[in-house]
Amino acid sequence: MASTNWIDLAQDADTGIETIRAHFRGHAYDPHWHDSYLIGVTEQGVQQFSCRQRQHNSLPGQVFMLEPGEIHDGFAPSADGFTYSTLYVDPHWLERELHALFEQAPADCQPSIAQTLTQDTALARATMQAFQALHGGELRIVRQTALDGLLGQLTAHLHWRKRLPLDPRLPLVAQRARDYLHAHVHDDIGLDDLARISGVDRFRLSRAFKSAFGIAPHAYLIQLRLAKARHLLALGQTPAEVASALGFADQSHLGRWFRRAYCLTPADYRKRCTNHPD
Repeated sequence: MASTNWIDLAQDADTGIETIRAHFRGHAYDPHWHDSYLIGVTEQGVQQFSCRQRQHNSLPGQVFMLEPGEIHDGFAPSADGFTYSTLYVDPHWLERELHALFEQAPADCQPSIAQTLTQDTALARATMQAFQALHGGELRIVRQTALDGLLGQLTAHLHWRKRLPLDPRLPLVAQRARDYLHAHVHDDIGLDDLARISGVDRFRLSRAFKSAFGIAPHAYLIQLRLAKARHLLALGQTPAEVASALGFADQSHLGRWFRRAYCLTPADYRKRCTNHPD
């Protein structure tokens, strides 16, 4: 039977916020992470996903929220699948707007989401209004008003976390390896390289890394490259240029991983974000 999965994506030029409405049946996506905040509403069906070491079942009308870097997956336990609308919010934009709108926001802190899943009808309504305004390309004043309404409802679900160079909840070995991956994302990195800078053998490194972040180092590196690929494609770079810049073997190699993660080809993603031809 042919897949009935679909995805509709747009990007707001002023804020860089991506809006995605999608439908999936069965397996939706493998464990992965984003470098943005995710704020979305399940419209139909049951959206089952694992995050923060728990399995969640998001029902119609519920709001799901994830912080940058949080590993999550997706599955439809019922035959009719699930449909959702999501905003992918740039962390720098969110911090800037929250500090501008709310003077009591503390300095040198970052917003942190209290609960992954919530039944808050006011927040769900504000999320859908912001989604529709951005996704539909409404007038700028309409988009800004909708986003301000979303921020106002969102603050009840946020707390401010001190920005620290190291997370005390995670082992130092795993954090050193993660920092090395971020600093050498374009390079051909081996487990031996990560083990050397982490001060352990590669077997203990792999166990510590997966325990801390939920995926193995090689999978994290691929996700990191894909996150950067999205940014470069949205800026108008071609898939071939992006594949070369980020260390993929070739354009088809990038394409295989990109489709697996986002259910879109790199060329299609670029076109939706920039209106450039393939």
